[in-house]
This record gives sequence, structure tokens and C-alpha cells, in this order.
Amino acid sequence: MTVSAGQDSALIDRFLEMLAAEAGAARNTLLAYGRDLRDASRAAAGRLGDATPDDLRRVADGWASLARATVARKASALRRFFAFLVEEGMRADDPSDALPRPGAARSLPKVLTHDDVTRLFTVLAERIDADPSPANLRNAALFELLYGSGLRASELVSLPRNLVRRDQPYLILRGKGGRERLVPLSDRARAAVRAYAATLSEDTAFLFPSGKAHLSRVRLFQLVREIAGEAGIPPDRVSPHVLRHAFATHLLEGGADLRALQTMLGHADIATTQIYTHVDSRRLVQLVNEKHPLVDAAPPKK
Repeated sequence: MTVSAGQDSALIDRFLEMLAAEAGAARNTLLAYGRDLRDASRAAAGRLGDATPDDLRRVADGWASLARATVARKASALRRFFAFLVEEGMRADDPSDALPRPGAARSLPKVLTHDDVTRLFTVLAERIDADPSPANLRNAALFELLYGSGLRASELVSLPRNLVRRDQPYLILRGKGGRERLVPLSDRARAAVRAYAATLSEDTAFLFPSGKAHLSRVRLFQLVREIAGEAGIPPDRVSPHVLRHAFATHLLEGGADLRALQTMLGHADIATTQIYTHVDSRRLVQLVNEKHPLVDAAPPKK
């Protein structure tokens, strides 16, 4: 889908709405991102949604006199904006690689402990035991796919109803940039989906329908926080993306290969996946201390 001229204001508003609902962004963050995006829109002659890499380079040229932290914030706002457009199908490409990278430190993803995850799934199971309603079965299927397969929120809510098959322990998804990837499905996830799918009518197009379309990402975010609060976990610590991070971190803790993890997460660049080695640095240090071939060797004499 091509973004038409004059739509920048509406696109920015939609992006900020998503940022507030899904990421729980603070008011000051939303105001700063809004200013940065509207400034960039003016610099791009009102066609930011259609901007090419060359257009973004020209926008960034106007930041030459700004502090590095300010440039990093503006570039971050634009990268998130274009990632949003791609995820929503409003662009087929992401031109933001053309933006400067002033070297701001990359934050580590929020992490849930194994105990946190157990508490979430305990609440889901207790809800089903008390009332095996379609809504409770749906919530269990959503959490199993988020934590059990590491799906992105946009991928999850838009899953076609017939994509998860009884005899197929994996999904083939088309993710960011149109790249296809194989996503393994656990037995638990398939069982949860089967139980929930049995409540759907045969003519339902989406696995998680809502009205004439599918469940929105905003509603998914709300459901995740609701379950977190019931499990005694501060809701601001949990989101669909945090469950995806937990999937990756816990797999790495269990000995998963980084390249396999890259494939499952759908990362184009292994560097994106490598952030999880920082999250799990204690385990990696322990691994070296316990498994290195020289661990039992006597130290060299001085």
C-alpha cells in the first residue's frame, strides 16, 4: 500500500496512539515523538510516509548542529514510525537505515522470570477451570503462541484460522520485509489453539476474530496486562513484546543456538538477536567457567 501525500498527520496520530496503548509511553515521550515526527514531515514536504532513503538523509542533514542525544531520539522516533508503517502494511519497505546512528546505548529488553511466566499460565488455567468460555480459551491460545512461539503481536492477531493445522507442528509466516520464516509450535500451543478453534464458526477467516476483522494489537495489549495484574505482576512490566523477549531469553538459557533463535524470531541481522546474549550474560559466563577445556587445568606458574 502506498501512502498518499497529505496523510502524514493521520499516520503520525495513529502511530502515537499505538505507542501509548502498546508500549505504555509516557505523555512527555509522546509529545517528543510527535514533535520530532511533525518536524520531519515538514522537512520532507509533507510526504514523510512516502519518504525514500535519500529523503531521510536530507531530513537528517538538518540535525547537524544538534546534540548527539537529540539526534539519537529523532532517529529512534523515525525508525519506530517506519517499523509501524511496515507492520501495518502501509509500506513494503523501511527506509530508516539511511538515518544516522550516533552511538546511543541500546537498552536491554524487559525480561520475565520463569516464575513470572508460571504465574501467568496459572491464572489462565484457573480461568478455564472456572469457566471454559471462548474468551478464556482464546486468551490461553494467545499466551501460548506469544510465549511458546515468539510471534510478533501483529503476526499473532492476524493469523488466518486455517494456518494452525492439527498435524503440522510449525507455522510458515511472512514477517517484516516480506521474509518467510518457519515458526515451531509446541504441543501445548497446538492443544490450546485446537480447544479454542473448536469454538469458532467454520466461516471465520481469522483465528482471533473481532467483528468483521481480527483482534487489534491494542486489545491484545490490554488482555496481556489484565492477566499480568491478576497474576500479581506489575502490568507495566508485561506486554506482548515482553512475552516475545521472554520466549527468546528462556530458550537461550536452555541452550538454544543463537542462529536458530534468529530464524525463529525472524531477525534479518544476527546483531539484533545478539542483544539476548547480554540479557543472559550470567549464564554465558557460568558456561565458560564450567565447560571450558582448561577449567580444571592448573594455572601457569609465575
